[in-house]
Amino acid sequence: MAYSEYNMWLQEGCAAPEKASPKVQERILNHWDNFDGHVERGYSGRSLFFKDGDIDYEPERIRDYARFLASIGINRVCCNNVNVTERAAQMITGDMLPDVAGLAAIFRESGISFIIAVDWCSPVLLGGLPTADPLNEEVIKWWKDTAETVYAFIPDLAGFLVKADSEFRDGPATLGRTQADGANVLARALKPHGGKVYWRCFVYNCEQDWRNTEIDRPKAAYDQFYPLDGMFDDNVILQVKNGPYDFQVREPNSPLFGAMKQTPLALELQITQEYTGQQIDLYALAVQWEEVFSTPVSDTQLTRSLVGNEITAVVAVANTGLDMNWTGHTLAQANLFAFGKMACDPALSAREVLDEWIGLTFGKNPDLKEPLLKMMMASRYIYEKYTTPLALGWMVNINHHYGPSPEGYEFSKWGTYHRANHKAIGIDRTETGTGYTAQYHPYLNDLYSNIKTCPEELLLFFHRLPFDHRLKCGRT
Repeated sequence: MAYSEYNMWLQEGCAAPEKASPKVQERILNHWDNFDGHVERGYSGRSLFFKDGDIDYEPERIRDYARFLASIGINRVCCNNVNVTERAAQMITGDMLPDVAGLAAIFRESGISFIIAVDWCSPVLLGGLPTADPLNEEVIKWWKDTAETVYAFIPDLAGFLVKADSEFRDGPATLGRTQADGANVLARALKPHGGKVYWRCFVYNCEQDWRNTEIDRPKAAYDQFYPLDGMFDDNVILQVKNGPYDFQVREPNSPLFGAMKQTPLALELQITQEYTGQQIDLYALAVQWEEVFSTPVSDTQLTRSLVGNEITAVVAVANTGLDMNWTGHTLAQANLFAFGKMACDPALSAREVLDEWIGLTFGKNPDLKEPLLKMMMASRYIYEKYTTPLALGWMVNINHHYGPSPEGYEFSKWGTYHRANHKAIGIDRTETGTGYTAQYHPYLNDLYSNIKTCPEELLLFFHRLPFDHRLKCGRT
């Protein structure tokens, strides 16, 4: 079936138009697409936007894609990988901007603003300067001039996305500057044009000695960013992953939510199933996201009200590619649909969203709908049971992240350990251990620190316990 025929077939099943008022201001999709056409952590074919080192796409398919995203409430899109390659860094140069502007124009037709992921070291890489120091006058001028060039081509650009000081990427810390210094130099260049800086908080020590029990990776983002609360310019949005690790099957919410009182935050989720089955295993992410949105950040305030009032953006890593049905595994379409719906209204339940998607996709025959809904609602729990129960995390094969592997990351440099031996398993993150729980509101600190009140599904994330410890079900 040709793509045009497939598209006509899809449109026959379109739902009736509806109006809604999104609860979250910015609903953003981040693609991890590279200029060679490869999609990092992509399981749906090659890139929609890039091929053989160039911007290369089918305009009508991108137009359909933009309409598709707009129909579920997406209003911002970043097409290039946060791990910016040398070629992708040139997207903000005059040579490539005409092509970038052409792509942005297609998304504009559907009311979607464009974001460009930039290399923080661009003043050196592209400008030939000896340094990227954010306090250097030449660097400040370079970013200002570059912003003027970019906005001449894309006047409604939403802003720049930045991954810095993370996983071997240079950033302000390598020059002795703060994360606020690094973000603000870009923010001041973009502000006259109405642009924002989306600054990722995925900053941690990725060359840890596994024998060092003093370093606790989940503490990293809070330790780096909480002391800087109020020091970021008002057009900087800190992009925080939902959990303190990295899109694991189950994690507590990041303690930055509820802690940063003077800094705009974006909640970052992952639609592409890097650690949750890679669009091979069934995993309905809406079930996990409902938990993220409803977990308290204090004794009184729920994250869903926090998202609606204090967090100005919800972001997710896309799961789409050139596969005919966009997502490879047909049921993985439900995850993209769910992200759009729940970003617009974080109070929606997973059951509501999945029920709607099944009805739109397969019809309302109860003999199909009810068993499929049951399968999807149970999928997270089932996947968790055979991969990382009790929030152990990281028990996957190293590098490609697929398939259970109890010691996959156990002796690696990445700081991702369960420290099992013949007596006990798990990490003590209370005041008697790494002290991580102290980063939370006192109510949550008390809740997580007490073995009797700690949610059992998070038990081994917060506690180190002997193998004869009795669970609530009576099993060891």
